[in-house]
Amino acid sequence: MKILLVEDEVKTLNLIKQGLEEHDLEVDIAYDGLMGLTLAQRNHYDLIISDIILPELNGLQMCRKIREQNINAPILLLTALSTSDDIVTGLDAGADDYLPKPFEFSVLMARVRALTRRKGGSISTANVLKIADLELNIDTKQVKRGETEITLTAKEFNLLEFFLRNKGRVVSKVELAEKIWDVTFDTGTNVIEVYVNFLRKKIDKDFEKKLLHTQIGMGYVLKD
Repeated sequence: MKILLVEDEVKTLNLIKQGLEEHDLEVDIAYDGLMGLTLAQRNHYDLIISDIILPELNGLQMCRKIREQNINAPILLLTALSTSDDIVTGLDAGADDYLPKPFEFSVLMARVRALTRRKGGSISTANVLKIADLELNIDTKQVKRGETEITLTAKEFNLLEFFLRNKGRVVSKVELAEKIWDVTFDTGTNVIEVYVNFLRKKIDKDFEKKLLHTQIGMGYVLKD
């Protein structure tokens, strides 16, 4: 597995790089956003980890430019900015997840596993998952609703796949935290609501029939 790490603080970069390599991950490094963008354009990465505050291009600008060029590698932003508005700004820029500083390395590795793990372990082996006119292709990573193609981030894709594999069943925030984020649910964060709202806007907002529903006090359900 190959990871791009973009961080201008040398000590932090070296600590993260060493930890990742101890888990048998191959790591390329960049000290600024412009070099990070250049490497992302030249190479295929399974994951991009980037600080937000960077020279040349900041992490948000780099993230936007990467997405503009249809580079779909999952992006994990590291940030000292952890308010809801900061998180939403990062997700809007095309990031798949965020991790506030300071953090334990074990938490970083949990996020890495969640963003890069292979699909598997499900009873269903179908390459295409469907509900109503919504269709998700596991192999091509394409999502369509009717004839409309929908572009999702890696995290949104994983979230929709999980809902499709559990369609008709109410899924709690606790379960989503464990299955999609590989972490214990933290009642102090609204990251799950943020992602569900992003997904809902993409798969439901412009369509008459709504598929993703909130069950107040219980969670979410994808149903026709």
